Amino acid sequence: MASLLLSNPIVSSSFFGKNLSINGGLRKPAVCPLAFRSPRCAAADSTYGGNVARYPRSNVWDPYKRLGITSDASEEEVWSSRNFLLDQYGAHERSAESIEAAFEKILMRSFENRKKTKINLKTRLKKKVEESPPWVQSLLTFVELPEKIIILRRLFLFTFMAFWSVMNSAEGGPAFQVALSLFACIYFLNDKSKSIARACAIGFGSLVVGWICGSCVVPMIPAALLQPTWTLELLTSLVVYVFLFLGCTFLK
Repeated sequence: MASLLLSNPIVSSSFFGKNLSINGGLRKPAVCPLAFRSPRCAAADSTYGGNVARYPRSNVWDPYKRLGITSDASEEEVWSSRNFLLDQYGAHERSAESIEAAFEKILMRSFENRKKTKINLKTRLKKKVEESPPWVQSLLTFVELPEKIIILRRLFLFTFMAFWSVMNSAEGGPAFQVALSLFACIYFLNDKSKSIARACAIGFGSLVVGWICGSCVVPMIPAALLQPTWTLELLTSLVVYVFLFLGCTFLK
């Protein structure tokens, strides 16, 4: 054993991880030329660069130029550009964040422009009403715009009455349907104004005006466009339904 130690005085110790000599000195291990990297570091480098394609316009300030579109591009063009760029550079995290940020800025600008347009439209209408003649302003005081659900419900009712009249045109006149429509118009007006006299006046007035207008307009329609079973009374009643709908919906 002693002869072996003398012939090879270097002892390898697994505990210290170094080579010890008999003389008490330390011997440095041989350096391996290969370098190993952990998978986590490799993934991080791949995310923030590496061999993944980077978007060259990530630092462009203008969101439209960053997406490669013009300032008057449509919403469809904005979505198409965003999806195309994400398909090309979505693997690079910073590029994807830059593309999404530009897309969100454009959407916010579009929303703000639409909101401003609605406000400007209301302002213009109000200004035109204020600049209109006094008799126009007095007429507009009798007009109101109800909620959309109310408009749709009453439109459905009078459309149903018109459809019912057309379907029964071969059997008889639409007198019953017109009477029901007049009663519904008076009911809606009374529920709104809380005055049965005012409701009856507006309801019968809408009926008379609609019947007069229908009697004047219907004869001008070419006979080739009409069905043989559609009489003058039926077509006039369709015009009456329109006036009854407008009277009970938009008049105060």
